[in-house]
Amino acid sequence: MDAVKERVGLTEALEAAALSGMGFAVWAGHQPDKACVIDPDGRTRTYAEVNRNANRLARLFRQAGLKPRDAVALVSSNRAEFVEVLLATQRAGLRITPVNWHLTADEIGYILNDCEAKAVVCDARVAACGPAVAQAPGVVLKVAVGGEIAGFRDYDAALAAVDGHDIEDPVLGNQMLYTSGTTGRPKGVFRESPVIVPQAMYAMRGYDAASVQLCAGPAYHAAPLAFDVRTALGAGATLVFLDKWDSEHTLRTIQDRRVTHMHLVPIMFQRLLALPAEIKAKYDLSSVKYIVHGAAPCPPEVKLAMIEWFGPVLSEYYAGSEGGAGFVIDSHEWLKKPGSVGKRPALLGSKILDEAGEECPPNVPGRIYHQLPPGGFTYYKDTAKTEKSRVGDYFTLGDMGYFDEDGYLFLTGRDAETIISGGVNIYPQEIDNELIKHEAVADSATVGVPHDEWGEQVKAVVLLKPGYAPSDLLAQEILAFARDSLPAFKVPRSLDFVAELPRSEAGKIQRNKVRAPYWEGRARQI
Repeated sequence: MDAVKERVGLTEALEAAALSGMGFAVWAGHQPDKACVIDPDGRTRTYAEVNRNANRLARLFRQAGLKPRDAVALVSSNRAEFVEVLLATQRAGLRITPVNWHLTADEIGYILNDCEAKAVVCDARVAACGPAVAQAPGVVLKVAVGGEIAGFRDYDAALAAVDGHDIEDPVLGNQMLYTSGTTGRPKGVFRESPVIVPQAMYAMRGYDAASVQLCAGPAYHAAPLAFDVRTALGAGATLVFLDKWDSEHTLRTIQDRRVTHMHLVPIMFQRLLALPAEIKAKYDLSSVKYIVHGAAPCPPEVKLAMIEWFGPVLSEYYAGSEGGAGFVIDSHEWLKKPGSVGKRPALLGSKILDEAGEECPPNVPGRIYHQLPPGGFTYYKDTAKTEKSRVGDYFTLGDMGYFDEDGYLFLTGRDAETIISGGVNIYPQEIDNELIKHEAVADSATVGVPHDEWGEQVKAVVLLKPGYAPSDLLAQEILAFARDSLPAFKVPRSLDFVAELPRSEAGKIQRNKVRAPYWEGRARQI
């Protein structure tokens, strides 16, 4: 009974403190010596250590003149300092923008200026940081982690002289993430009200005192940031960072760290499944209780293989940084509706509209629209883009899909990726989901290529598994395989083999880059 009372009291304290951004401080008081963050090199920081540095950073930002609602940009790889900066902004009332550190100096500089960053914390391993910050005259505080950057203050030295006790006047901060910018400059997704996750959500996902969260993707991206970093901190779990993807090292880490929870994307599934059987059998993965995935469509064949391997511990989501209805489907429900991303949520509605703005009947694809979340969102400084995404109080992420007769959503791709051949819409993800089933195919990106009569023609661009060599015979075999499962108009008319396929850091296939060489010198009409 005492244990139950203690847990209830802890939950109440966490939820009350979360309103001012100090939920993590409650965890630090409850479990000060527990490992909070384990870096890729094995360096470990406890809850107490991370909390002290978060307080020091909050004071450092304030000493530099930053006030609530001011912006802080974070350009960092997966490391403990990323977590500390995030927590500092949460309790100092600041708006944080994590930046993709793989971008060029000009691209980073654009985001720093657009988000109006007054402080920036940069990882010294990112060579573009110095030139990028030089383009942002509004930055008044520059801090470098992991080494020196000319003109920047050293992270450890800057914090050493600052008080680490909990700040007395916390203010809840916010975040603003940027879109990937595949059709132009990235845009900030601004939500007036910060999102606070209730403790009950962590309990539903099986978090307890022994939980260990693996972050295998880039922490700056919306999905790992939400499902790995913020979730681990909110649930009081240990967060284990990986620096880059290595399939066997991932399995070794799961075994050695006794990982219980993780967020992965489908391309990670594919790479894990591609390991030799003896490697997969070598590691004890019995600690895994929950794998959440999303960010990119998952071929049903790939997901089924993962469920057979790990058990029914996969939970899929479909949502965006903009908020709105969150679709979720666990393994048991998915096995009854393979390929679905979940049933239409009851709380916030979603609907499928055709090009005329009319709602599509079941099993007819169209553009997916979500009801605006409480408080809504805007694309920062871009009223035109904000308005273009809206139909009434619904908005679109540009995704295409359909509801079946039971209200389950199936994704078919993005509107910009739709192939229009002879006036007929063809959704490339549906084709990729079939091609990936062929024993020789490691990855696939179907695109539309120019055709004088039909406008576009369907082409499969395929990456082969190790042990298979490109040949006309294999190409014809794969195309024949596609004919067995696809309607004739969806079957690729040609197939090219490539040595690699471009994917974003979120694991999404970058069809625009795959398609570009075929359209060089020609204007593609959509």
